Amino acid sequence: MSEKKQIYVADDDPHIRQIIRAFLESDGYGVEEFPNGDLLLERFLCQECDLVILDVMMPGSSGFDICTELRKVSAVPIIMLTARDSEADYVMGLGLGSDDYITKPFSAMSLLMRVRAIFRRIEFESRKHALSASPAPLTVGELTLNEAGRRVLCQGTPLPLSPTEYELLKYLMVRAGQAVSREELLKQVWGFDTAVETRATDDTVRRLRQKLDGRGVAIEAVWGYGFLLKAAGGDA
Repeated sequence: MSEKKQIYVADDDPHIRQIIRAFLESDGYGVEEFPNGDLLLERFLCQECDLVILDVMMPGSSGFDICTELRKVSAVPIIMLTARDSEADYVMGLGLGSDDYITKPFSAMSLLMRVRAIFRRIEFESRKHALSASPAPLTVGELTLNEAGRRVLCQGTPLPLSPTEYELLKYLMVRAGQAVSREELLKQVWGFDTAVETRATDDTVRRLRQKLDGRGVAIEAVWGYGFLLKAAGGDA
């Protein structure tokens, strides 16, 4: 790792914080831990970090509230932790802009793998951007993605996207009109080299569909396989 990445962890259970810290620090990351999200947010507004790990249920503001506040000021990657295995909670967390969602009890190694995957994806995109001169904008129907500025316009209006939403949409636009499997998306967008039990792909697609609704572009489900992006009423 060329430079130490800084990670903020908020969880009201000191034992969980210690385990997460030990695993992350053993892998070369710098870690600051907080007993609640409000203290993490206060610290972040003074000094940003490279990734945030947030418990959902904490004293004071919930992890959902802190995620919302962070997204107002930053696109920092966010992983949410929860003891409640609820579909509604999962959808809410990803819908607020978190990049992944892990249910307790969880394997510390699994969390570490997800952290590594997020940083691998970011570093890969940075290298690719540095090596490419000025890639031509991607266009599907009235949807345009400009890699140089990481900007997406739909019908001429900027489309606000989280980092993961942007990467997933870009991957589908490059392959517009082609069916892309969930496994391929997990590997290419999230950086998972092996099968990981996560619904991140489906819920990120759900968020994108909501943002693209009525804008002339559709992400269609390919039953039992994955997804396909196309201009509404067209083949691509």
